[in-house]
Amino acid sequence: MKLLEIADTLRAEMRGLAFGPPAAYVYSPLDYAWAPHSKYLEQWGGRGARVLLVGMNPGPFGMAQTGVPFGAIPPVRDWLRCEAPVGLPEQMHPRRPVEGFACRRVEVSGTRLWGWAEASFGTPEAFFEHFFVYNYCPLLFLTEGGANLVPEKLAAAERSLLLPPCDRALRATAELLGVRWVVGVGGWAETRARAALAGLPVEFGRILHPSPASPAANHGWADQATAQLRELGAPIPRIS
Repeated sequence: MKLLEIADTLRAEMRGLAFGPPAAYVYSPLDYAWAPHSKYLEQWGGRGARVLLVGMNPGPFGMAQTGVPFGAIPPVRDWLRCEAPVGLPEQMHPRRPVEGFACRRVEVSGTRLWGWAEASFGTPEAFFEHFFVYNYCPLLFLTEGGANLVPEKLAAAERSLLLPPCDRALRATAELLGVRWVVGVGGWAETRARAALAGLPVEFGRILHPSPASPAANHGWADQATAQLRELGAPIPRIS
């Protein structure tokens, strides 16, 4: 099985799910932004990565716009070279439009993560020889007011249907890539990775999430992430 097949299976499984309050809008970038997402998988997957960085789910100004995990537009377009046409979700919140690569809003988390990757490795070719970046859940959830809703805040019954296919996709991805380390970007992603990959011969860890909502991340996030990865023994050829 290839990364594209894993992603295609996951997006099909997501179509059968339904969500209620507090989730009022659900965006599936694997559907409407499949072109850049598949480009990301084809160009940068399977290059020998030993570290799988696992994020939580798309952000409204990142993967929701570009189809790429932590997909801030400048690095996705200019560094990763994954620009491609983006469509629209079935229902769209008026305050959170999908504009694709024309979106002028910047996702700080993605800018920090991909900026760290470029500063540490220089080229995407060098970075993806060691790392691959993946989002555990492929769906963006928004409240009626347009606020971002993280998966752990969904109703328990909805999580019970959402998590198993996400677990299967993460496990298939880790097995296909043959990674040695699986590192959650934030605590919830690490928790899900440990549950999904139980029994696999991998080492688990976490790094600080780069979100500006985290006070700690606003003070030298790149240096902190580098130190945390080095503590795990993960390969960081150049200090950011």
